Amino acid sequence: MARRRPRYGVHLGLILACLVLAAPALYALQVATLTLEEAFAVPPKLFPPSTDLGNNVHSLFEGQHFGRLIGNTFTVALAVVIGKTLFSMLAGLAFVYFSFPGKWALFFIVLLTLLMPTELILVPLSGLIAELQWVKEYPQLALTMPFMASAVGVFLFRQHFSNIPREMVEAAQLDGAGPLVFLFAVLLPMSWNVIGAHAIIQFISMWHQYAWPIFLQLSPRDQLIQVGVRNSVISGTQTDFGLLMAAGVVASIPPLVFFLLLQRQFVSGFALTRDK
Repeated sequence: MARRRPRYGVHLGLILACLVLAAPALYALQVATLTLEEAFAVPPKLFPPSTDLGNNVHSLFEGQHFGRLIGNTFTVALAVVIGKTLFSMLAGLAFVYFSFPGKWALFFIVLLTLLMPTELILVPLSGLIAELQWVKEYPQLALTMPFMASAVGVFLFRQHFSNIPREMVEAAQLDGAGPLVFLFAVLLPMSWNVIGAHAIIQFISMWHQYAWPIFLQLSPRDQLIQVGVRNSVISGTQTDFGLLMAAGVVASIPPLVFFLLLQRQFVSGFALTRDK
């Protein structure tokens, strides 16, 4: 049997593609180490890294209160992930295992919401939040409740539940298990990959929320991290690009860690075929 020759060209191409994709992040990390004078140097300093990264990060956590903003964002993102996952699983259960009039029309309407720009509902939604007086009294509810439903999650769980053998449903019915018992005792243990994929999508989406927190005009102590990144730009009369890039790097670390922890589930969660 002939030995396969190593494909150096393919490997070199993949390495170059990875470097091109990583170039913006590497450049941001390089600029995050620069002082204000070095950031405005022409041509820009590309290598080696400077020594101001620690000062920039310290300025963010002391002057911009990034620790509190990261805590706020993590709490909001985690609450939305849990709420969306639960509601999406319940909706997927209903669309797969229940028969009711207008089921397919309702499922089509749910999918249709994917085509609706978020900006269309900002004004009426903010009016509803203002009537409920959540902005001042319950800012966490104002940030989380409008995002508790997910058409993407409903689609993922509906497709996943459709691929589970119907014999399991019949067996559960013979054992006297109700819908909720069947969901949490049978479907939940078989859905961790889909849950992980959905959790990553929703966590990153909520972590990067910017328009809605700005639109609500929350107090600085209740804002989210992306608003803090923007405020780090306008903190002075001149933009400190080192501080700006440091803010971007710091704000990117939690979702990156979250993705790395669930990357296996993220990849496996989109294999919506029946398990062998």
